Amino acid sequence: MSNITSRLAAAPISWGVCEVPGWGHQLEASRVLSEMTDLGIAATEFGPAGFLPEQAAERAEVLKRHNLQAIGGFFPILLHDPAKDPLKAVAAELDAYEAAGATVMVLAAETGVDGYDQRHELDAEGWNLFGRNLDFIVKAAADKGIQAVVHPHVGTMIETTADVNRVLNDTAANLCLDTGHLLIGGTDPGQLVREYASRIGHTHLKDVRKAIASRVQSGEISYTDGVKSGMYVPLGQGDVGIASIVSHLLDSGYDGWFTMEQDTILQGAPSGDGPVADVRQSVAFLRALEVELSQ
Repeated sequence: MSNITSRLAAAPISWGVCEVPGWGHQLEASRVLSEMTDLGIAATEFGPAGFLPEQAAERAEVLKRHNLQAIGGFFPILLHDPAKDPLKAVAAELDAYEAAGATVMVLAAETGVDGYDQRHELDAEGWNLFGRNLDFIVKAAADKGIQAVVHPHVGTMIETTADVNRVLNDTAANLCLDTGHLLIGGTDPGQLVREYASRIGHTHLKDVRKAIASRVQSGEISYTDGVKSGMYVPLGQGDVGIASIVSHLLDSGYDGWFTMEQDTILQGAPSGDGPVADVRQSVAFLRALEVELSQ
């Protein structure tokens, strides 16, 4: 049987929990983690600073109480500023990962500006420093049994196809295949899997409405406004081609997590089911795909 269900994971951003100031209403960890467990999800990413306890043992204990395995997760970090030493920030976080049994650090290349609504580009000097710092972090993580992967992400230093290619060609780092952010940044995630399957270290499954994603890509609307406009939809209901991508990953021997990560903004405390309703639909889609691929 195609192994998807046992590798199903979630991320707090699907519940609107985000590191960006003013992003929207932030749900408490107890509700988010309980709803993950109720859906039969096996693991979770940590979420932004402050969502779970900072102290490593306490963080691990919270996840244990909810029967959730720790993956690691999204970690924004500045890699191109000569005045900053990213290894200091990474070292403390790696200790927390190790304590919780997490195995993947998803590095987002911070710009130094809050939010994801601006475009940025590295010059040659900045890129050289970025690449050196990235390779140092990959090694430091590997020494603790943790894989550090680069997350192409709208509004970070790694957004466009050219940025992604530089990571693949100029560094030893593997990628987090974020199907939504890649598409918005101009990269075909399906083609990336076909050409660079061996460099995919982690997966964020998102489905998007391409019509809205194209408006973000062109600069007509901001990323935040794209999210508010319903750019992200439950898996299988958008234009990314999630089923084909998952199938190609499995065929290529990918053995990592399938993390459902649908960026959501809550305007206030949700009534009724709230954001878990969309996650439930994504879980159902992946379980049905598993059955289909096993036949």
